[in-house]
Amino acid sequence: MLEETLDIQTGDGAMETFICRPDRDGPFRAVFFLMDAPGIREELRDMARRLATVGYFVLLPNLYYRAGRDTLYGPDVLTAGSPDHTRMRAVRTKMTIPPVMDDVAAMLAFVDARDDVRPGQVGCHGYCMSGPYALAAAARYPDRVAAAASFYGTWLVSEAVESPHLTLGQAKGELYIACAEHDELAPLPMVDELRGLFDASGARGELEIYPGVHHGFGFPQRPVYDKLAAERHWQRLLALYRRNL
Repeated sequence: MLEETLDIQTGDGAMETFICRPDRDGPFRAVFFLMDAPGIREELRDMARRLATVGYFVLLPNLYYRAGRDTLYGPDVLTAGSPDHTRMRAVRTKMTIPPVMDDVAAMLAFVDARDDVRPGQVGCHGYCMSGPYALAAAARYPDRVAAAASFYGTWLVSEAVESPHLTLGQAKGELYIACAEHDELAPLPMVDELRGLFDASGARGELEIYPGVHHGFGFPQRPVYDKLAAERHWQRLLALYRRNL
């Protein structure tokens, strides 16, 4: 495996991005792996490596780059009231969908200039806060994002500009939405509303509820990690990308 961390230039500055891909048999299809709220950490890099081992050029950008290069947090970032949690929330609460769509455009331009990336369509998936971003990317760039997935995405039905529930029908690629049964950031009534909107939109794909698990079940370092559900998420994601990329 080959890996490096590079700056991708955007209209708002340099977006530090972890890149991982196999060391032979390229070029590869590009996959955009969008981080959750606690930000870039080794846990996510390991997940990017796992995805790259099956033949993808994986980009894991620090979506907090507009707030500076010190937007990396320690293990207590999820502990309410901790210094890192306070710092992270100060950045997280300013995040909106349209600037992230500009970041996706910058990543598309970046991979288009690479000889080790196959030209054309890409995949995009996100967790937690980035679940909506991945789905929004499929709608904003329907001719480029061939597959998009949201895993325990937060507030998928909201008043946010480009909220994915408003744009599902604009996507041409296949969509996969995975929701935890127990998730205060995506409660089941919201999921039921989203399912109705999804069905009515004509979008291609699936919304699936993972029973008995909690928000964050796919992250190995979380107390709520559920191995069976996490492996199911990997199976669904890899199958999605195999079908479409």
